[in-house]
Amino acid sequence: MSFNTYGRLFRVTTWGESHGPAIGCVVDGCPPRIALSESDIQPFLDARRPGTSRFVTQRREPDAVRILSGVFEGLTTGTPISLMIENVDQRSRDYSEIRDRYRPGHADYTYDAKYGHRDYRGGGRSSARETANRVAAGAIARRIIDGVTIRGAVISIGEMEIDRANWDWSECANNPFWCPDARAAKAWEGYLDGVRKDGNSVGAVIEVHADGVPAGWGAPVYAKLDSEIAAGLMTINAAKGVEIGAGFAAGRSKGTDMADEMRLGEDGLPAFLANHSGGIQGGISNGNTITARLAIKPTSSMLTPTRSVNARGEEVDVVTKGRHDPCVGIRAVPVAEAMLACALADAMMMHRAQVGV
Repeated sequence: MSFNTYGRLFRVTTWGESHGPAIGCVVDGCPPRIALSESDIQPFLDARRPGTSRFVTQRREPDAVRILSGVFEGLTTGTPISLMIENVDQRSRDYSEIRDRYRPGHADYTYDAKYGHRDYRGGGRSSARETANRVAAGAIARRIIDGVTIRGAVISIGEMEIDRANWDWSECANNPFWCPDARAAKAWEGYLDGVRKDGNSVGAVIEVHADGVPAGWGAPVYAKLDSEIAAGLMTINAAKGVEIGAGFAAGRSKGTDMADEMRLGEDGLPAFLANHSGGIQGGISNGNTITARLAIKPTSSMLTPTRSVNARGEEVDVVTKGRHDPCVGIRAVPVAEAMLACALADAMMMHRAQVGV
């Protein structure tokens, strides 16, 4: 099996390759009578779209989405929603020199090892171009979990981190890095310019939040909400690590430091005095803000020569031409938001299927 589908009740199947005529997805399980149009999806695709600054790939794609099925007279019908995004700015010739060479860190060798045949143009199915489908599906998921606010930010690029004391969500829209710290964003400009001019790349860490998730979503054992979220985030290209709440810092802490103590809130429900658990306890949401962090490795497509081998078993050096992100983590923020939305929509639907509310 190829496993191109994510989710249990809210199911997203993506299709298409980086340099094919189009990419798209089929969203199955969306409830009926939800207002939906292309204009509900397009803003999220515009946020992920390439070519928006000098710090991302200069491939020019409008990423205009078309709804092909599942919506009638502005409302979802309960049948599969098919979405399509045309590819209009492919430059397949940029990859002709590496058609038989394995780019270190990419999926070139592993695809050949598994299938014995691969689309070398831009990585084919393994390209980050595929993530536009997820963003489109995530826009639909957000309509299902209406009332939940999902936001993401880049909190570090390479070794340069934000100062959390300066965190301001509104700043994410004021710089090309999705950075909530205006001072850090200014420093990142010069840093990334240097990385790009050196023909190199750098990794990043993304943090996503979901506010307004009620207590009760998730399951205690094999469908823990944190495991479902982590699984979804780890499907994102170049993802190499996920933390929920305090994450790995929990392993260096004492119980007194990690306890999310409670008092009664004005509504009579528990009010948490901390959120080290990231809004999830025992695999079930507790009503607190859900927080997760995602580590994105540096893109392996670089102008700096790297040592590799080719399909004939010869040692070669690889230089990847074309248009690539010096930090692919920047454009991964809308993708991380989308996968969190899909995971939460799936969890909400499973919760209602079991308990009825």
